[in-house]
Formats: sequence, C-alpha cells, structure tokens
Amino acid sequence: MNGYINLLKPPGMSSGAAVAVVKRLTGERVGHAGTLDPEAAGVLPIMIGRATRVLDYFTDKSKSYAAQIAFAGETDTQDAQGVLVKACEKVPSREEVEDILPRFCGTILQRPPAYSAIKIGGKPLYALARKGEMVEAKERETEISSLTLGEHVAEDAFMLYVDCGSGTYIRTLCHDIGCVLCSPAHMRFLLRTRHGSFSIENSVTIEEMMQAAEQGKLEEMLLPMDYPLQQMKQLHVDEKYATPVKNGAKLPLSLMPEAAENEIFRVYLNGTLCGLYRKDEDVLHCCIGLYQE
Repeated sequence: MNGYINLLKPPGMSSGAAVAVVKRLTGERVGHAGTLDPEAAGVLPIMIGRATRVLDYFTDKSKSYAAQIAFAGETDTQDAQGVLVKACEKVPSREEVEDILPRFCGTILQRPPAYSAIKIGGKPLYALARKGEMVEAKERETEISSLTLGEHVAEDAFMLYVDCGSGTYIRTLCHDIGCVLCSPAHMRFLLRTRHGSFSIENSVTIEEMMQAAEQGKLEEMLLPMDYPLQQMKQLHVDEKYATPVKNGAKLPLSLMPEAAENEIFRVYLNGTLCGLYRKDEDVLHCCIGLYQE
C-alpha cells in the first residue's frame, strides 16, 4: 500500500498519535508531512509505504491557516493551552489591527516559541521549558504571502487567515501582532486548511478512515504517489528501459535533453511512477527509486 491519506486531524490528538492509528490500520511504514500541535486541527498529510520517501521532494510546501487571535493576554506557550503571563488592558479595534498587518507580510523574522519542537543541543525546546529552562531560540526567516483579518468572533478576538511558507509559527505571529499593538495576545484556535496540494476540501476524518478499513476499502482513500509532485516534469519510458528504471540505475540524457542541470523530474514505466531522477552533467541519475512489483 503506497500513497497518501489526506487526514483531517481532530483537536486533542498529536500528529504522532494520528500516524500510529494509520500504521495500525495499514501495517505499513507511515509518516506525516508537517507537525500540527495537538490542540490544532486540520490537514495532516499522512505518507504510507514508499510515499514516506517522497517528503523532501514535495514541490509545494506552503500552508494555509485559519486562526483566532485573542487579545486576552500573553501566555507562556503563545496559545490557549499556556499560562497567562501578561494581561491585556486594551483590545485594539479592527482598524488598528488591519493597519499593522502589512508589516507581517513578505519575508519576516520569527523567533520560535519556547514551547516548540525546535532542538537546541539535541533537546527540543518544549522539554527544556517544562523543566523551567526557558532557552531562547535564534530568529529565523519565514515567508507570509497573505494575511487577512477576518470576523470579529468574540469581544476580544478576531479570525486571521494566513498563507505562509513552511516553518511559520502562527501562534508566534499572533503573539508578535499583539506586541506591536501593545495589546498582549495569543492564539486561541488554529485550523490548517491546506498543506501544499493537500486541501481540507478532500480530507478525511479518523472515523471515515477506520470505517473504510473495516470495509476493506482503505486503499481506495489513498491519493497517488505523484499527488504532491505535479509541478515536476515527467518522463515516460518504454520497456527498453524497464530494467534500469526498476533498479534505480542511470538513464541516458537523450531521454530528457531539455532538463536543466540538477532538475528533478518524475519517471514512469507503463503509467506507474517508478522514481525521481535528476540531470547530472551528461546522464540522468536516480534520486529515489519507487518501483515496486
């Protein structure tokens, strides 16, 4: 069984627990693409079988979120699960929030929160923080392509709609917006609506997945191996090249003369994805072999 389950992770379940459920149902090697915090919900691509080898080659790693920013004070975790460390005396108006959002668009610097999976000295920050060791991570660049203020959903809260690059912390974004407005804030709710080509519109729940497994139809839920690779060029070879493709061996450049140096593309045999190749000088080298009898 090889492919992807576009899982709609529920709040209260860790990404690791979601992987464990799929592993139990499939009996295959399983991984996930992009951790979601336990209290967050939304799209969590689950890679099954040989699809676990493809993550580094996803052509689109951007993400979309719907979040609730609450001007109810700052917490130590920057979300609603943390302890209040600074109260908010003033809730900003819609106009005040909208006025400062442009400064958070484009390439910005973020400092990962103390309670995060970022590792320092081989230990995740959250593990250190739970011991009372509040280690400050270095700032790093991230990309926010779109940031829109949505509904006023509570007396102290608005919805935020975010399109961003991989590695963006939405709770840190909420925290930093509060800092600029001098109105301490945290993230009260988070829903990931898209992860690259995986969208919430075609996601499935844990319950739907378990029901499909009971009916022997789980494999019908799988998205194909090339689902997140659609922006890559493709090369279809004939039976003449079956042996090298099946074995992950080199192919002649004449099969893909237009390829740019180090460009990665998909290779198919009889309509089946068999591997990812790249041009290296005068030959086509296999990056990963995906052929399976």
